Amino acid sequence: MDKFIIEGGYSLRGAVKISGSKNAALPIMAATLLLDKDCVLNNIPHLNDTLVMNKLVNILGGKVSFEGNTVRTANKKIKEFKAPYDLVKTMRASVYVMGALLGRFNKAEVALPGGCIIGERPINLHLMGFEKLGAKITIEHGYIKARAKKLRGADIYLDTVSVGATANILMAAVYAQGETIIRNAAQEPHIVDLSNFLNKMGAKISGQGTNTIKLTGVTSLKGGAYSVISDYIEAGTFMVAAAITNGKIELQNAPADNLEAIKDNLKDTGSEVKIKNKLIIVKGSKIPKPSKIDTAPYPGFPTDMQAQWMALMSVSSGTSIINETIWEKRFMHVPELNRMGADIATKGNTAVVKGVKGLSGAPVMVSDLRAGASLVLAGLRAKGTTEISRIYHLDRGYEKIEKKLEALGAKIRRFK
Repeated sequence: MDKFIIEGGYSLRGAVKISGSKNAALPIMAATLLLDKDCVLNNIPHLNDTLVMNKLVNILGGKVSFEGNTVRTANKKIKEFKAPYDLVKTMRASVYVMGALLGRFNKAEVALPGGCIIGERPINLHLMGFEKLGAKITIEHGYIKARAKKLRGADIYLDTVSVGATANILMAAVYAQGETIIRNAAQEPHIVDLSNFLNKMGAKISGQGTNTIKLTGVTSLKGGAYSVISDYIEAGTFMVAAAITNGKIELQNAPADNLEAIKDNLKDTGSEVKIKNKLIIVKGSKIPKPSKIDTAPYPGFPTDMQAQWMALMSVSSGTSIINETIWEKRFMHVPELNRMGADIATKGNTAVVKGVKGLSGAPVMVSDLRAGASLVLAGLRAKGTTEISRIYHLDRGYEKIEKKLEALGAKIRRFK
């Protein structure tokens, strides 16, 4: 397996272009299964996860090509309605094809999903939504089967905010007869982007970006071209990279409107943040101030930035409190950061981070995507050499991260 070797202690300076959003690209790629017309998707990040989704759509009978950051689909003749375990186990987002297949063909079969191990992430809300729309759900031999004679609009309330359930129900309901209302819906930028994509293809969706989304079923969708939004989690990671290395980074093609929580908290720690249109400039402070954060659904502080923030707080001037309110088991990076000299204690879903004067390089291992990002950030700050193994997790969500960091002055190399 590949690994990163980082020589830390260098301030990052320069410009970096933010890639397309993985979390928007995956449901939108799945949503092309709703179309019997050709479609072109631009600004798609070239990642392990997007390659898996590309392969999955092809296995179902679609014709998909992936060149550079452009995906072209021709999904008129879908022949299969079963997403196999071998693919689904590698990427949780594979479950998105279920809503698209059910919406267009009234049937779908998907293996129980996999992905990063960051706590229990049941899909009961997805299935509840499908049932409300008129589907019958069965689970047999590790596969979820959904069948419907005809889908009809419904009033659906999600007990907890779920990005995945919101996206899957949106896709399933596009052709459903009548009106569908999703209450307590996720408001994340990638849900807005999925809705905007579907609307451009002819859907009738309103309320995206709020906690109540309404759809009126249509009888057909058209093809066309669409550009996916930039990745606000990647942008946030590079903003923290500037802060933790006392550097100055200019983020280009950045989704500034989606970064308020990260921007405000960075400012509170002493970093300078300037935003102009799609350009963000972050200048770090020598010693960050401590902070208290609670992760929350958008527009709150994103759980996908919690690990990176912890790395920053580990070198702050005091004690920070981090409450993880979204996922249990999402402190798996703590032992690895402590190996590098951090002083972090956890109890339940709360971490107490006592800032230290410096981190030291050490061999560490990645447990999940965002944990991997936190270890890279810590390695950039640490004195000496940090060896990070199992970086395939990072390849799921960051496009050429080592190349981007190297261009900013980091001493980072990938080794087989």
